[in-house]
Amino acid sequence: MAVVEADHVSRRYGSNLAVDDVTVMFQSGQCTAIVGHNGAGKSTLIKMLLGLVRPTSGRISVLGEDPTAGDRRWRSQIGFLPESVSFPPNLSGRETLDFYARLKGYSEAANPCLLDQVSLTEAADRRVSTYSKGMRQRLGLAQALLGSPRVLLLDEPTSGLDPASRQSFYGIIRSLVADGVAVLLSSHALEEIEGQADRIAVMSHGRLRAFGSLNELRGLSELPVQIQLCVAEDAQVAAFVRSFGMPAAIDGRQICLACPATSKMDVLRRVAACEGVVDFDVLPPTLDSLYAWFMEVRP
Repeated sequence: MAVVEADHVSRRYGSNLAVDDVTVMFQSGQCTAIVGHNGAGKSTLIKMLLGLVRPTSGRISVLGEDPTAGDRRWRSQIGFLPESVSFPPNLSGRETLDFYARLKGYSEAANPCLLDQVSLTEAADRRVSTYSKGMRQRLGLAQALLGSPRVLLLDEPTSGLDPASRQSFYGIIRSLVADGVAVLLSSHALEEIEGQADRIAVMSHGRLRAFGSLNELRGLSELPVQIQLCVAEDAQVAAFVRSFGMPAAIDGRQICLACPATSKMDVLRRVAACEGVVDFDVLPPTLDSLYAWFMEVRP
């Protein structure tokens, strides 16, 4: 079910077209990542979805409502984590979360569970001024989760998090998605998005260049699959490579074949039947390579 929709949305700041004619829908029970370079339009799109910025043209719907309309009751079902979080430094983590709960009209009863969920229980009574950037980011996530939102908007949410905290963060996201929450996050950290997002929106210079699952983006690009082979020392490497009739890089016993995705199974059968091959790996196009391809070939 589509809970967030943008229909031919544009946003202009003077002569700068920050978002250019974007049409996209985000579903409940899915994690969608908006990826792109700094200035691609990711944050501006999120601000329009929150109703903080009006579109210059086009229409936006969040949970069936216009986010810029006067009735703001829908906001109680939205959670938001900005790129740079800032909290009163003299309050403790617990006091900060209690303050936001009261501000949003929620009970404070669930706050200890939220602090535990983001691994801040032991630091809950410390002043926020003593928190690291990663701890403040986790407190921001707890604030965004107040009231069990149906839609969660996260702008560069893993900024400042160490690898362990990032894994914990995505574990929380997977749990929310399993409960039917629509999660929308923006990021330019492409490597960490792979395997985490159900769908990916590729943006550049305000335009939506591609949208779909990682496999759908791979199908659109038709970039080759890399098949890496390790052959026995006495194998006839040159003859072996020529028999495949496709581009290959040879480094001693290591061979890397660039294989069209449609030919992958045929090549793998031939590799598996060759006595000279002692090991192989199959590497599909990464999100990094897909992003570069969409930036280069799309208008």
